Amino acid sequence: MNRVDLLYLLPYLGSLTLSAWILTYTWRHRQAAGAQAYLWYTLGQTLWIAGFIFEMIGVTLSQKLFWDAFQWVSTVIVLVAFPVFAVTYIEHKLQKPWLLFWLSLIVPTIFVLLIVTSGLHQWVYANPQVVETSQFPELLYSFTPVVYAYSLYNTLIVIWGMSLLVRHFVRAPVLYRAQVAVIILGFLIPLAGSALTLLGISFSPQRDGAPFSIALGNIVIAWGLYRFRIFEVIPYGRDKVFETMADAVVILDNQNRILDINRSMLDLLGKKANTVIGQPAEIVFEKFPIPIKLYTRTAQARKDVSFERNGQTVSYELTVWPLSNSRGQMTSRLFMVHDITELKKLEGKLRTLNQELENRVQDRTKELAEAYDTTLEGWAKALEYRDKETEGHSRRVIEITVTLAKSLEVNEADIVHIRRGAILHDIGKMAIPDEILRKRGPLTTSERAIVQNHPEAARKMLEGISFLQKAIDIPYYHHEKWDGTGYPRGLRGSQIPFAARIFAVTDVWDALLSNRPYSKPWTKEQAIAYLKEQSGKHFDPGIVGVFLGLVERGEI
Repeated sequence: MNRVDLLYLLPYLGSLTLSAWILTYTWRHRQAAGAQAYLWYTLGQTLWIAGFIFEMIGVTLSQKLFWDAFQWVSTVIVLVAFPVFAVTYIEHKLQKPWLLFWLSLIVPTIFVLLIVTSGLHQWVYANPQVVETSQFPELLYSFTPVVYAYSLYNTLIVIWGMSLLVRHFVRAPVLYRAQVAVIILGFLIPLAGSALTLLGISFSPQRDGAPFSIALGNIVIAWGLYRFRIFEVIPYGRDKVFETMADAVVILDNQNRILDINRSMLDLLGKKANTVIGQPAEIVFEKFPIPIKLYTRTAQARKDVSFERNGQTVSYELTVWPLSNSRGQMTSRLFMVHDITELKKLEGKLRTLNQELENRVQDRTKELAEAYDTTLEGWAKALEYRDKETEGHSRRVIEITVTLAKSLEVNEADIVHIRRGAILHDIGKMAIPDEILRKRGPLTTSERAIVQNHPEAARKMLEGISFLQKAIDIPYYHHEKWDGTGYPRGLRGSQIPFAARIFAVTDVWDALLSNRPYSKPWTKEQAIAYLKEQSGKHFDPGIVGVFLGLVERGEI
């Protein structure tokens, strides 16, 4: 092969190089929608051009027939890949896509078999011969009906795929419309070149000018790859639902470039699609009040945000979640902005209503509690009227008991029950007959047994009243003693409920200092000495210590 031959091959080698470059580019972006099918399409083209060059420099008829057959097989790859690309690139939904794919292989498979066996029947190659030309010998043969039928089938498939792309072109935004236009043109030019060859029209020394039409189509595609970033900025879910969604949506790729954006988001931004698609999110959303730019490194997130717009407070919910390919690899992230202004207003009204209801419940509860306590105080007053010697005792002992309980760091909820228990501490005496309750002299053994039964009577009277369940400890256990000699159950130490141990100290203290018909009041010093002496016997030593501290400080 001389220098002139090499110069003659340069345009064809250039076409092969360009096709190989597009093949490499597509391989690097094979994760994009439709890229894998286009990879096969470009591979078929590349192999076809390589086969054409080898056929051109071939010398014998057998060599030329082999490489011509190689070219036909390469067109089968192109034919199968093109409709797959059209469907996957625009994400067109097909019924039973795999069935259609396998059906689409029938005609190409039959044609390949006819090529392989052409030496037996000449249904593809009729009257093949090598003709000497000015540069390289050329293979000539008559196009048979099989070749025309296959070419017609090829054309119909391409037209169907083109129709899908054209429909998508009509619906797509500006940037994607330009992408689709470039793709359509890049496919049409080689198709037109093949049609001219079949019609016997040639603009090159070789009968088949397809390498030049493929090269021209690839130049258009290469320009589109650079100018419109085909397979880098690609459409996702581009349909009516996406465009008419009330929620604002934007899709970012793994480099935080905007892949897609719907009309609602564009309205919020006040921009057009062709000015933001393909741009970095940090720039587009730099001054956007919804903090999309803060989550460009996050695969999944949720955030509520409120801000002022047109003099009103508006609220939005930002949701981020990943989009993955069939292998589970994250290819992009979807950011959805949902207007929750009305929901926030409703939540505010609901909170106000709940607060009003809570306040009403608290007021009503307070009223009921006051009514309960008033009733309890009425019961205690009735007992005082019946037992004159305890007159004023209940009021005093309640105040002292509450003061002591607070010093012992009893919580407010339990103090409520201690107070009620103190009010009702002698309610069981209602069951003692008057002749025993008011007896001035000493009691008999049987009479004393009746008196000591009043804690049990109190328990029976109160246990059926639910709101007094936690107040029963004082009326029932306040006569128990630390050393276990008390009644009604003879409990000792910490077995005695804490509230009853508190009240036992305050009850005796007030009784010792009170004027009774059968005894004169003690002095404080005497009462203090008695408490000290009974500490660890009648009373809990710890409670006595705290109580005497209160007395010493004058708080009781």
